[in-house]
Amino acid sequence: MSANMVALAYLVASVFFILALKGLSSPESARRGNVFGMLGMTIAVVTTMTLTENWTLILGCIAIGAVIGTIIAKRVQMTAMPELVAFMHSLVGLAAVFIAIAAVNNPVSFGLPAVLPAGSKLELFLGTFIGAMTWSGSVIAFLKLSGRMSGTPVVFTGQHFLNLLLAITMIGFGLWFFFSETTNWTAFIAMTSIAFLLGFLIIIPIGGADMPVVISMLNSYSGWAAAGIGFSLGNPMLIIAGSLVGSSGAILSYIMCKAMNRPFLSVILGGFGSDGNTATGDDGGQKTHRSGSAEDAAFLMGNADSVIIIPGYGLAVARAQHAVKELAEILHEKGVNVRFAIHPVAGRMPGHMNVLLAEAEIPYEQVLEMEEINSDFSNTDVVLVLGANDVVNPAANTPGSPIYGMPILEAHKARTVMVVKRSMGVGYAGLDNDLFYMDKTMMIFGDAKKVVENMVKSI
Repeated sequence: MSANMVALAYLVASVFFILALKGLSSPESARRGNVFGMLGMTIAVVTTMTLTENWTLILGCIAIGAVIGTIIAKRVQMTAMPELVAFMHSLVGLAAVFIAIAAVNNPVSFGLPAVLPAGSKLELFLGTFIGAMTWSGSVIAFLKLSGRMSGTPVVFTGQHFLNLLLAITMIGFGLWFFFSETTNWTAFIAMTSIAFLLGFLIIIPIGGADMPVVISMLNSYSGWAAAGIGFSLGNPMLIIAGSLVGSSGAILSYIMCKAMNRPFLSVILGGFGSDGNTATGDDGGQKTHRSGSAEDAAFLMGNADSVIIIPGYGLAVARAQHAVKELAEILHEKGVNVRFAIHPVAGRMPGHMNVLLAEAEIPYEQVLEMEEINSDFSNTDVVLVLGANDVVNPAANTPGSPIYGMPILEAHKARTVMVVKRSMGVGYAGLDNDLFYMDKTMMIFGDAKKVVENMVKSI
């Protein structure tokens, strides 16, 4: 293909990527967005392959990756989607590092001068350290989300000072690499190694409740790493795709932080739940709660005028979304106004609950975001909380609480609250929930899917 044809093909692929992001902004158009993304990536890959003669090696690598990806996609559970996303981010960062190493080792094969110019060195420096930090940080996020590592923040004295010292040292080696007249492998390797270490240290002090922000932040990092390498390689497609991922991830991180009333820098520096508190507003006395059965809940909902269902991570673990859809349909047939309330950080990654409900084909008009539905709780007869904890915790209104100021779904304002949980255990933030001990609250213990199925039978 001629240079003009390549540029045109990359432009078309870029338009498809933009349309993909537009489609993915709503569950209703997400399927179409995915199709646009696949078309754009197909065009980008095919176009790039016309620029090389080494088809055998490239096709072999694509085939291996496709087999691995297909197997993972078929086996992964919806509950494991957050850690899968974190794992994929790590691969993007590692790919950026490997490309940078190859470019430094043999710049001519990438169309660069034998002696790297200053601009290319700067681009490789940025792409390498961002990619390295993305890889190691994503590995920690994967371990925490998958339960292979405790979600409790790992903190120690002088942690932030150590991170600052490492960052300054990393930049120092980067400048040494930048100003060296020849390829300075010592500076490059030292800079890359410190970046890997810094990625670990930045993520380990971040608590489990901040993981939705961490995922979107690492998504942004992976995009900027790809964009940086794209400048080095002179590949406009990589620059555009990386910039789209980087900017969208940054915007999503901002939205998540706003939803939790958390400054972005505070999340990056760690500390949400880092004091180890497991209760708020507790004077140390014994708390009592009221429990009931699925039959009791069915009776209350069947005789209500309005019901709001709040899904949480417990619903995902139990894979109860299809049973919940059946419950909503039966209640609707009885004339009950049923709606779903979604908190921006419910679950373990942005949009987790939206995806689950969309999988069960629950009508989009019944699914409302927190800002749309919060004012309706005070006029609602029954709220059914399914496995959610931190996003409905009234402790967010208590000064001194680790989650003070975090916007929550105001389920405590409804006339009756029913909470389905396996136990009275705390949520991912490690905080007890005052909602569970209110007089208007009835706890229903058990697997969410089985409990909801029993509710359906009773109704």
